[in-house]
Amino acid sequence: MAAAPVAAGSGAGRGRRSAATVAAWGGWGGRPRPGNILLQLRQGQLTGRGLVRAVQFTETFLTERDKQSKWSGIPQLLLKLHTTSHLHSDFVECQNILKLLVEILMRPTISIRGQKLKISDEMSKDCLSILYNTCVCEMIRLDEVPNLSSLVSNFDQQQLANFCRILAVTISEMDTGNDDKHTLLAKNAQQKKSLSLGPSAAEINQAALLSIPGFVERLCKLATRKVSESTGTASFLQELEEWYTWLDNALVLDALMRVANEESEHNQGASEENGLPHTSARTQLPQSMKIMHEIMYKLEVLYVLCVLLMGRQRNQVHRMIAEFKLIPGLNNLFDKLIWRKHSASALVLHGHNQNCDCSPDITLKIQFLRLLQSFSDHHENKYLLLNNQELNELSAISLKANIPEVEAVLNTDRSLVCDGKRGLLTRLLQVMKKEPAESSFRFWQARAVESFLRGTTSYADQMFLLKRGLLEHILYCIVDSECKSRDVLQSYFDLLGELMKFNVDAFKRFNKYINTDAKFQVFLKQINSSLVDSNMLVRCVTLSLDRFENQVDMKVAEVLSECRLLAYISQVPTQMSFLFRLINIIHVQTLTQENVSCLNTSLVILMLARRKERLPLYLRLLQRMEHSKKYPGFLLNNFHNLLRFWQQHYLHKDKDSTCLENSSCISFSYWKETVSILLNPDRQSPSALVSYIEEPYMDIDRDFTEE
Repeated sequence: MAAAPVAAGSGAGRGRRSAATVAAWGGWGGRPRPGNILLQLRQGQLTGRGLVRAVQFTETFLTERDKQSKWSGIPQLLLKLHTTSHLHSDFVECQNILKLLVEILMRPTISIRGQKLKISDEMSKDCLSILYNTCVCEMIRLDEVPNLSSLVSNFDQQQLANFCRILAVTISEMDTGNDDKHTLLAKNAQQKKSLSLGPSAAEINQAALLSIPGFVERLCKLATRKVSESTGTASFLQELEEWYTWLDNALVLDALMRVANEESEHNQGASEENGLPHTSARTQLPQSMKIMHEIMYKLEVLYVLCVLLMGRQRNQVHRMIAEFKLIPGLNNLFDKLIWRKHSASALVLHGHNQNCDCSPDITLKIQFLRLLQSFSDHHENKYLLLNNQELNELSAISLKANIPEVEAVLNTDRSLVCDGKRGLLTRLLQVMKKEPAESSFRFWQARAVESFLRGTTSYADQMFLLKRGLLEHILYCIVDSECKSRDVLQSYFDLLGELMKFNVDAFKRFNKYINTDAKFQVFLKQINSSLVDSNMLVRCVTLSLDRFENQVDMKVAEVLSECRLLAYISQVPTQMSFLFRLINIIHVQTLTQENVSCLNTSLVILMLARRKERLPLYLRLLQRMEHSKKYPGFLLNNFHNLLRFWQQHYLHKDKDSTCLENSSCISFSYWKETVSILLNPDRQSPSALVSYIEEPYMDIDRDFTEE
C-alpha cells in the first residue's frame, strides 16, 4: 500500500497514520458472498480478489466470450497476468502484460475511417480496477505510457477521479510495512543509495503528471465541485449499473443510507416549519447517491494533491493550487459536504467497532485535514486559509503590539483567500472545539492547526488563535477530560508548545486556567507519562523561560513570578530529570522521525546551559545520576553515540537544519558548535562528554552504520 505523506522536519512535524488514511486511497471491499460464478466475478470487480476464481475458465472459453462482448482481450491478459505473477515467474513478461492493460485503459477513443467509436465504459472501469490492484504490487512508469498528456486530457471528470485511484499508488513511495526500515539509520542509508540510482519511480511519475497542461487545475476543480454541479449525462441504465456496484458494498451502503436519513430528517424539519409535506429516505436516495459520489471522488483527488504537495516540486504545486483557488473552494464546501452539520462523527458502521474510521465520509474528513497540514507546513501560502477580514485582524494585532507585520501577510494575494464570514482555519477551530472526547478527528485537527504555527514563531498568528479560545480547549482536553489516547496527547502537546512559545500572553492564560495545584499535578502527570509525546512542549517552555529571563519588562516579570509551569521548569533538578530521561529513552538504532525530537530537546537544554556557562555542571550531574542508578557510563556513552549520529544526519540535510534553527531561534552554527564541544576527545576539557566517562566504562567508538 502507498505510504502516506509525512511532513519532514526536525521532529516537530511528527505524524502517525491510522487505518482511515489507508482507506482513503485503498478502495472499498466487502466479504465475498456465496452465489453463482457471476456474483463471484462481480465481487472480484469490487475487491480485486476475484481473479483466482476467474482462471478456472479455459482460454478457449475466454476467447469466445471476448469476441462476443468485445472486451479487447482483457480476459486473456488477466489469465496471463495471473500465470506470470507468481514467485520466480517471468517478471519482464508480467511488465509487458501490464503495459498492454495500460494501453487499453488509456485508449478513450478509436479512430475508424474518420469516425470516433467509444470504447465500453464498463471495460474502462474494469481496467481501472485491475490496474489499481496490480499497481499495489508493481510500480507503473507513467512517462513510458504513450501520449499520456493527450490521453489524460481527454478524460471526463468521472474517468479522472477513477484515474486518481491508480495515481494514489503510482506517485507514492512504496511502504515495506517493516518498522525497522523507518529508522533514521535505514532512511539515511536508503538516501545514499537513491543518490546513485537517481529519482525514484514515484518521483518520475509525479513529474510526468505535473508536465500535463491543466492537470492540477482539473484536480482542483474536481475537489471543489459542488454536488449540484456533478450531474452527468450518463443514461439511466449506466446510472443503475453504477448504483449496483456501489450498493453491493455493505460499508458504502450503510454510509449511503445514513446520508439519506440525515437529508430526510433535515428536510422534514424544514418542511414542518414551512407547512410542506416531507420526503422519505427512499426519495432522498438520488441526492444521497450524488453526495456519496462526490465523497468518493474527492477522497482520491485530495490524496493525490496531498502527495504532490509533499513532493520535490512542492513550490510549483503550491503556486498552482493557490492560483486555481483550491482553498476557497474547499472552504465553500466545508459545511455542506466535508463537515456536514448532520454528520455524526462517532458513528459506528455495520460490521465495525467504535474505533474503526473506515466510512467514506469519515475518511474524507481525515484526508481533508491531511491536505491542510501539508498545505500549511512551513509555507507562506498558509494565510490563504483566512479571509480578508481575518488578514486585517492579523495586521491589527501586529500594530497593537508595536511589532512589524509579517511579510508573508503583506505579500498574500487577497484575490486568492477564502471568502464568506469565516476562513477555513476558523471553521476548523469551531468544529475542533465541538469534537467529542473520544473522536479520532482530534489528532488530525490538532496536526492541521499546528502546521499553521510551524516555522518562524509569529506573535500575531498565536494571538489570532488564542483569541478564539484554542489554549483553553487544549488544556481542557489534557487536564479535565484526562485524555488517554497517546496520539491525541502528542498532537495536543505539540500544538500547545507552538501556541505558547515566547508568548507572555499565552503563559498568563495558561496560569489562569491551571489555577490550582491539583490541576497542575494532573498536567504534570500527563507530561511525565510519555516524554516522547510531550518533549516538544518541554522544549518550547524551556526556550521561552530562557528568553523571558533575559527581558526587562514588568509584564514578563509578573508572569515569571506567578506561572507554575515556568517556575517548575526553572528548577535545575527538573531540567536534569528531563535531560536524563530524554537521553535514556532513545538509542541510535531506534531513532525515528518521531522520537529524534527527544535528542534535539536534550540538546536545547544543554545549549542554554552552555550560554550560562553551566554546561560542566549539567554533565557532572548526569554522571552522578548514572552512578546513583548503579550503571556508570551507560547514559553518557549512549549520548556520545547519539551526538555522533546527529552530526551525520543533520550536517547533510539543509531542510532539517533550517527547521531546527527556525523552531528554536538558535543559530544552527551554535547547535553545531555545542555538539562539537560535547564530542571533543580531550579528556581534560570540562565540557567534553569523555571527561565524565570513567576509562573502564568507555564505549564511544561503536559502529552504528546500517548496511
